[in-house]
Amino acid sequence: MSSYKNLDGQFTVESDSCKYTDDAIIADYSYETTVVEGNTVKPSSLKMQFKTERKVGKTGVMLVGLGGNNGCTCVAGAIANKLGLTWETKEGTQKSNYWGSLLLASTVKLGNDRQGNSVYTPMSNMLPLLNPNDIVWGGWDINGTNLGDAMKRSKVLDYDLQSKLYPHMKDIKPLPSIYFPDFIAANQGERADNVLTGTKQEQMEQIRKDIREFKTKNELDQVILLWTANTERFSAVEEGVNDNAENILSSIEMGEAEVSASTVFAVASILEGCTFINGSPQNTFVPGVVELARQKKVFIAGDDFKSGQTKMKSVMVDFLVSAGIKPVSIVSYNHLGNNDGKNLSAPSQFRSKEISKSNVVDDMVASNRILFEEDEHPDHVVVIKYVPYVADSKRAMDEYTSEIFMGGKNTIVMHNTCEDSLLATPLIYDLVILGELCQRVQVKKEGETEWESFHPVLSLLSYMLKAPLVPNGAPVVNALFTQRCAIVNLMRACLGLAPDNHMTLEHRFESTLAALSSDEPANKKMRLG
Repeated sequence: MSSYKNLDGQFTVESDSCKYTDDAIIADYSYETTVVEGNTVKPSSLKMQFKTERKVGKTGVMLVGLGGNNGCTCVAGAIANKLGLTWETKEGTQKSNYWGSLLLASTVKLGNDRQGNSVYTPMSNMLPLLNPNDIVWGGWDINGTNLGDAMKRSKVLDYDLQSKLYPHMKDIKPLPSIYFPDFIAANQGERADNVLTGTKQEQMEQIRKDIREFKTKNELDQVILLWTANTERFSAVEEGVNDNAENILSSIEMGEAEVSASTVFAVASILEGCTFINGSPQNTFVPGVVELARQKKVFIAGDDFKSGQTKMKSVMVDFLVSAGIKPVSIVSYNHLGNNDGKNLSAPSQFRSKEISKSNVVDDMVASNRILFEEDEHPDHVVVIKYVPYVADSKRAMDEYTSEIFMGGKNTIVMHNTCEDSLLATPLIYDLVILGELCQRVQVKKEGETEWESFHPVLSLLSYMLKAPLVPNGAPVVNALFTQRCAIVNLMRACLGLAPDNHMTLEHRFESTLAALSSDEPANKKMRLG
């Protein structure tokens, strides 16, 4: 009987398909797919090479919304981990960790040992990755409160931890940010004491200047921008305004009303050659921004952190549909009391969130034409209410009603208490780490001479996002484990390793089981150095 082992130390792939140089890992890979043409199914194979740069450059991350609950918790978490802080709670001593991070706190199956034991390794062990402890943090906020006081205001972290972090955070102050009142709830006006003035063009130029100065001052190799500020209303996509790259640049220069603050930040980031990630649900990436990113060959990714209720929904609906059970009604209710909830109490901002939450089941429903007719969807309702008392401790309640065998009904009801910022913050780390990795990976297909980078729309980051932005013509995938497999198998490809197919044929036949058991070790559970 096989068991599990853990490989914590660094490993080397010994294969003719994987070569290590001082600068890069170069791997030969055969991408095996299946092509369906009518009633004919054909296996397809594409040979290519992956090149992954081994050096992780010094990286700065600039958060838009630095002083918000997510922003200050993100910086606080990185400082606490870097210093190895511990603190006291009523449950006892707690120590800093990166739990909740896919890349820093989960493991992947690397393979089997000779006895058939599954060998797991931290995902961060697969390839050279950026460490949040090494990131230089900065950014903007419409509120000028220093991060020490912003941390206290947020009431996210335990009191003893706040006390230990305060000396390290009190001198960090957000840069003045862009404030377009028409795009966020009116109730945010009371916080807006740290805002830029001037035309939209002048404000964009100031953001670009801030990026350049941050990079120079901290001697950085690269800067990544991430929006974790207020949810905006959707921008109207208008011909001549934001429909192509030329028009979006012209519209910013002319001060067009339908250009949002997040879009100005995205354009500034692209023009400075910096990856831009949108953690909120609004349509920051209007067609003109996407075209500009493609022209400048700069990565963009979004939209909206997938941290609690929606992440559970992408698992639950995938399970139901994959099990041949037909979900016919999904009703989701939330209430929260942080500033995100306050902003979402306005109808236009709620509508942005409602759209990102509602579309999460579409690909799973469309995958099963036994259960669902074309254009048939479950009834799906999303409700969000602002309840100040619960603060950052969001409550999420879901009811899934499904049709089952022979006309039966099945109802699953779920209650989820989500510590909102403590779930979202690890996603910020993951988005930045994976986005940075993508900057160091290139592919060369058989017969070609030039290395090619990923498409500027980084759909690989979809695991962390409710409403994944994908390149034109690419399918949207919301199923959580499919998204995770894409990341894991991409990392395996960069090492010349085949995808983990979960067939485990070595455990399916008497002959192979006998061979494995002939050399069974006495200690079945062990850790490899």
